[in-house]
Amino acid sequence: MNAFTVTAPDDAAGQRVDKFLAEAVGSLSRSRIKALIEAGQARCDNAPLTEPSESVRSGACYRLDIPDAVGAQPLPQSIPFPILYEDNDLIVLDKPAGMVVHPAPGSPDHTLVNALLAHCGDTLPGIGGERRPGIVHRLDRDTSGVMVVAKTELAMAKLSAAFSERTIDRVYLALVWGLPTPAAGQIEGAIGRDPRDRKRMAVTPGGRAALTHYRTQRAWGTALALLECRLGTGRTHQIRVHLSRKGHPLVGDPVYLRRVPAAARGVAPGMRDKLLDFPRQALHAARLGFEHPRHGNTMVFETPPPEDMADLLNSLAV
Repeated sequence: MNAFTVTAPDDAAGQRVDKFLAEAVGSLSRSRIKALIEAGQARCDNAPLTEPSESVRSGACYRLDIPDAVGAQPLPQSIPFPILYEDNDLIVLDKPAGMVVHPAPGSPDHTLVNALLAHCGDTLPGIGGERRPGIVHRLDRDTSGVMVVAKTELAMAKLSAAFSERTIDRVYLALVWGLPTPAAGQIEGAIGRDPRDRKRMAVTPGGRAALTHYRTQRAWGTALALLECRLGTGRTHQIRVHLSRKGHPLVGDPVYLRRVPAAARGVAPGMRDKLLDFPRQALHAARLGFEHPRHGNTMVFETPPPEDMADLLNSLAV
């Protein structure tokens, strides 16, 4: 248990106490402060403080008892993963294809969260009173590439806000069937659960607004194209759904590519078989840029496609 004490200055008088304490502590989110107050972990001039909305009194001494973080439910598992950058607030990594981000039905362990718990160990300060990494965004199991994970409440709150406000720079590389026209543009379409198959997403009137910007980086006749995609929003399966809806599904996509595309006729038989047998969607999160939640410096991370996707692209270049 750690105790934080602060005497309210004159200019803080009248503020909500949860807002004042969140700013004074600096490393806990306002929602976490509110939860601690409601749990009886706060005092004002040694009297219990139970209302997060109570007004601050000038000169009053506030004390907040912050319980030690408890162990997270997922178990730590020693699973290697490439680390691009790490400090006390966050960790940036290159997620391998095939790795699930968070435990879920069907994938109870051997996830990125299990790997992060083992990597960080007791150095993880904890989020929401639980010693766990803060997953602020996700990549599909078979999508590779750059991810950022929060290690502190401050990083969790600010990175989550940045993703919500769409100030994160995210660039993906997607190998698709066919040649999109125009060569650069945007795809709009609200995305929600496919009413005919709840395991799939679809462009549907009842979905959430979604916007994908794309630019053709390279093309192989009219049969294949390597696209650079930037997310205007961050919906589940967004790039995969939008490109499939436009008539250019990703090579290897096990969900949104359900038949041999007509564009495959423009590829030599041996190469066509290699493309059709590619075991996952050819999608890689190549770039991630954001402002560091503590010092505000712009940070940009880039990674090349992993070996399987790189080999496929190299084969096309021959």
